Amino acid sequence: MGTRTPEPWETGQRDAFRVRFDEDPDAYNRTRPVAPDSVFDDTMQLAGLHPGSTVLEIGPGTGQATRPLARRGTRILALELGPQLARRAHQNLAGFPDVTVRATTFEAWDPGDATFDAVFACNSLHWIEPDIRFVKTAAVLKPHGHLVVVSTPVVVPEDASQFWWDIQDDWVAVGAERVDPATKHPDLVDDLGSAVRASELFEEPTVTRHRFGISLTAEEYASNLSTQSGVKELPPEARAELVERARRRVEAHGGTLNVHHLAVLTVAKRASKPRSRRSGTRAEP
Repeated sequence: MGTRTPEPWETGQRDAFRVRFDEDPDAYNRTRPVAPDSVFDDTMQLAGLHPGSTVLEIGPGTGQATRPLARRGTRILALELGPQLARRAHQNLAGFPDVTVRATTFEAWDPGDATFDAVFACNSLHWIEPDIRFVKTAAVLKPHGHLVVVSTPVVVPEDASQFWWDIQDDWVAVGAERVDPATKHPDLVDDLGSAVRASELFEEPTVTRHRFGISLTAEEYASNLSTQSGVKELPPEARAELVERARRRVEAHGGTLNVHHLAVLTVAKRASKPRSRRSGTRAEP
């Protein structure tokens, strides 16, 4: 059996890759998926949140997951490391006076004495430095507070289109490795439970899973693909070629593509005696 290729966030290039999401906030804003309402309903229930609850959000992007939480009456401080993404999030969330967006990293942000009912991260926690990923989140939670993590990976169920197998030829053509789509079956998607347990900073996590899909045109899928971290690893020429190949591939498959996602929600209450805040953190200018 071959060795698994590390994900971008598992390498020494984590910082270099995570800032690249800021390169095209328009594409990110148009095509990044929003988890179904049931995920946010579960979030409110499992984390014991209600209108007026305070939430710290890590990596809101342009506010796709912030908006559903804000609609449920929570008060949100959202930390976005990309200045262009932060500006777009501020615009998108202008109608919610209880949402504040700051352009800073979670690592550099200085919480002072602030604590929150929940720390929420959608497709972002894995980009945080591992040595503070759970330590700092636990430290800024109130005694009854919860860590809430959502991931929405693309999955390939049994009824998926042949497209997902055919497009592997395009990845290979630009110098990337072929990936068997069967390895992305929904049943094979890991959750964050084991990592939360290993931190010893939280009580037993609760994990729920929600299948959902979005329909994208050829242009929309090409834009979506261009925002993905695996594509951003490619050299610029290869990246552009792959995106164009993908656009033509969707057109060849009828012009629209049903993209399957699995929303994995992990909720864990802070343990009674979490470690202290990481020393030396400071706010970015």
